Amino acid sequence: MTLLAFDMGGTAVKYALVEQDGTILSKGKFKTPDTLDALINQLQTTKRTYSTHPLTGIAFSCPGAVDNESGIIGGASAIPYIHHFPFRQLLEENLELPIALENDANCAALAETWLGVAKQASDILFLIIGTGIGGAVIKNGKIHAGAHLHGGEFGYMIMNDKLENLSDTGTAVNAASRIAKRKGLPSLSGIEAFQLKEAGDPIAMEEIDFMFRNLAKGIFNLQYVYDPELIVIGGGVSERPDFLPAIQIQLDDLLAQITIAKVAPKLVSCEFGNDANLIGAVANFNQIYD
Repeated sequence: MTLLAFDMGGTAVKYALVEQDGTILSKGKFKTPDTLDALINQLQTTKRTYSTHPLTGIAFSCPGAVDNESGIIGGASAIPYIHHFPFRQLLEENLELPIALENDANCAALAETWLGVAKQASDILFLIIGTGIGGAVIKNGKIHAGAHLHGGEFGYMIMNDKLENLSDTGTAVNAASRIAKRKGLPSLSGIEAFQLKEAGDPIAMEEIDFMFRNLAKGIFNLQYVYDPELIVIGGGVSERPDFLPAIQIQLDDLLAQITIAKVAPKLVSCEFGNDANLIGAVANFNQIYD
């Protein structure tokens, strides 16, 4: 059996023809349309390109607070026209196949749980570190969405008396912004921030260490809230070879100081990159229509 999978982003919509075991047969992408009607037309066009393949259904990875049961995507995103109405039902009417929706971070987590680094585990936390920090909670191999569909919104954790949250204090984007402000620069990218640190710039070293310290605090707290088998780290910055070791150094320091804490979080980098959301969308479809 074969599925068509879509990963909906603010800039582009990726798609793939995927076997039900997660094998990707072909893939492509198109620019995210400006209107809902244009999106539906483009989805129909993409489906027609695979008319020679008997499709079982269509799996979607979407931004926002996805409720597949009601078909409504709450919250807000860079694709504003998909929110706050029965989106899944509209897709089923126009694409004439069973549809499954899931949040993009949850899809990435499901991909790792199904076929990736966490496939031997049942209880996992998944952190995606990008412009902000999001993630997913996996319980018994399935997404725990939470009562308000906010399970995994780890970036909202308050980290200090200034009410700064983990997204404020634990991302390279915001570390770069603080460095630029302190150095009187108009802007600075995350890559440039790390380059300054590697060159020995004291401000960059201080701010990036602050970022790693806050990530370690957040991860420490999550370990003791949920006690997962693994904490999987994803997002572009996590691909840096020095990223996880730097968090581990800070974690080790915390654990050495907090002597009653005997459980050290087990951190691993995600296995799947750009295909994670597509594979996870298929995993979600399989769980819903099993």
